[in-house]
Formats: sequence, C-alpha cells, structure tokens
Amino acid sequence: MPDRGDVLWIDHNPFAMLSTASFHSTVGLVVGCAMTTAPHNRGSTLAVDLGPIPDRPGSHRYVLCQQLKSFDWRARGARPHPIGRLHDSQLEEVMTIVGQILGLVV
Repeated sequence: MPDRGDVLWIDHNPFAMLSTASFHSTVGLVVGCAMTTAPHNRGSTLAVDLGPIPDRPGSHRYVLCQQLKSFDWRARGARPHPIGRLHDSQLEEVMTIVGQILGLVV
C-alpha cells in the first residue's frame, strides 16, 4: 500500500506521493506530483530538487509541484521507485508549495 512520501513508477513515469495510505485503501486513488530530470527545472520555485542522481553526473531529480495528478494506482500497475521515499524535509517543501498553489497556505 503506497503512502505519503513514497516515490512510485506509474506508467513508466516517476510520481511523488502526497496522499495517505488510508486514502488509497478507501478510494483506490493516489494523489501526487510528477517527477523529472529535465535540467531547466533547476532553480524553479515550483520544482523541489531531490539532489543528484548517483549514476548520472550533473543530473538531478525534481518533483514538479505544479503537476498535481491522481491515478488509480492498482489499474496503472504502480510499483516502488528505487528512490524509495522523499526525505521529510523534501516532502514538507513539496506540501508547502502545493498548498500555496491550491491556496491552502498563505
């Protein structure tokens, strides 16, 4: 059962989880943000830099906070990503930015 902070592969695209396991088990959906390695996201106020990719010098992973999505995680064959989970500080940063986008945080 995926939980908040987990990183999943869904349809071969990584996805950072924002919703909780209790939501997933009840509703059957996951809510999260798309992830990318596109370098133009460096310094963006809408992207959280997860740091360098060990086997790709100069490359970083980013959570795209403006790309909030929901998926049926079972139907899409979601599976764990090698990253595993976001660090607490990274998840907090993502949640703050998403909250600002949605007007939940001033």
